[in-house]
Amino acid sequence: MKIYADRFPTAARQLVTDLLVVAWVYAAIRGALWLHDLVQKLAVPGQKLEGAGTGLADNLADAGGKVRRVPLVGDELTAPFRQAADAARGLADAGRDQQHLVDQLALALAVAVLIFPLGLVLFGWLPLRIRWMRRAGSAAKLAVGPAGRDLLALRALATQPLNRLSRIGPDVAEAWRRGDDATVDALAALELRQLGLRGRGR
Repeated sequence: MKIYADRFPTAARQLVTDLLVVAWVYAAIRGALWLHDLVQKLAVPGQKLEGAGTGLADNLADAGGKVRRVPLVGDELTAPFRQAADAARGLADAGRDQQHLVDQLALALAVAVLIFPLGLVLFGWLPLRIRWMRRAGSAAKLAVGPAGRDLLALRALATQPLNRLSRIGPDVAEAWRRGDDATVDALAALELRQLGLRGRGR
């Protein structure tokens, strides 16, 4: 019995679900990156403050160096410039701290935005997908042999809705007990279709 991917509801649902999950993850990542970039704009004032403080400190240090050359009183006149340069460096440090804080906030918000959608995928969809793949793989292996087809047929009798079973025959259970090949194949195919697979005759 050859196994083919079913082109009907189950396989189609799996494909649509997979595409939706991919789109969901892509949208979540794009949203997180957008939020990260948006928050990063809050660092612009800190960048300007750092640049202004650093430039002012350098200019004051240069001026202090020139004032120091004044005979006798150069060292005394340098002190205010040195203090002002230290204050300017403090402003630059505050600007750097503000940028660092914004970086941390942007990263934390981006991660927070990703936790929920990725958590749904990792702990909701992925285990179900893996379970389905294992069941489909096991069913495909069973379907290649008579004993496996009998087992699939038995599972179909136990789990499939009665209206589907009645379409195979009026006394499908009795036909299965007799080992009727057509009935066994029909029941096995019904179970395979439930997993997105189908079988063709021996």
